[in-house]
Amino acid sequence: MTFENWDEIRTAFQVARVGTVSGAAEVLGVHHATVIRHIDALEARLGAKLFQRHPRGYTATEAGQELLKVAQTTEDQFAHLAARITGAATEISGELVVTSLPGLAELVTPTLLRLQTEFPGLRVRYISDARLFRLEYGEAHVAIRAGGKPQEPDNVVQAFCTQRTGLYAAESYVAAHGLPADESDLAGHRFVGPADPDSRAPFHRWLAAKAPDAAIAFRTNEAEAVREAIRSGAAIGFLPVLAARREEGLVEALPQRDDWNSPLWLVTHVDLHRTPRIQLFLKALKEDARDCGMC
Repeated sequence: MTFENWDEIRTAFQVARVGTVSGAAEVLGVHHATVIRHIDALEARLGAKLFQRHPRGYTATEAGQELLKVAQTTEDQFAHLAARITGAATEISGELVVTSLPGLAELVTPTLLRLQTEFPGLRVRYISDARLFRLEYGEAHVAIRAGGKPQEPDNVVQAFCTQRTGLYAAESYVAAHGLPADESDLAGHRFVGPADPDSRAPFHRWLAAKAPDAAIAFRTNEAEAVREAIRSGAAIGFLPVLAARREEGLVEALPQRDDWNSPLWLVTHVDLHRTPRIQLFLKALKEDARDCGMC
């Protein structure tokens, strides 16, 4: 017997179990002629009668009973295998790689740590970097991106929320230098700016348009360096509103503007989008963002 005969064995098993050709056909979703053909072919291949035919249906012979035992064992093994595969697919474990722009750690990290506590088998790698990680090559499982809606093919893109950004100064800076009276008064102040003067962040573009290059006293691509420069009173700078809330001694240097804000997107590859650990993270992150008032 070969694997190609399993359909015939499965048919014989259902005939023996149900007792009629029509009943087996209904269970298997095939025509009753297919059931008869399978039984005849199997009996011919084995050289033995598997069933006694009678007006009320089919009754398994001794050979048929032996086949029924094998078929039942095989059916049970397949059911057990399916359960194990399903369990492995739904188990929250394995590696979860998340990437985002710098500055979102206050939002992302608590969610990741909470999920690790709830699911010890989950291994987390969180990468904060301005470059675009290529999901199709497995560089990350979830990317949190800002700006225009991502357009890469084969990615699932969901609107997340808006990253609100403000311009902040430490109280020590205000005591030493005061605050800008308005947008036209930026030249006389010191600012933290991006390492890349061509940064596409909307607040950086605004600063480049409104303040002379000489006013950008400190440039960096490191979020913690930006925060420390502001916190120390060395310069005025932009921070996510969520991060600024957790800092003591900061004041708004200018009222918040809508054009400083960026829409955020959750990006996953279509092949992994439905993976349980990815779905769990997406759901948890959205909930935590709502709870903290970010969305």
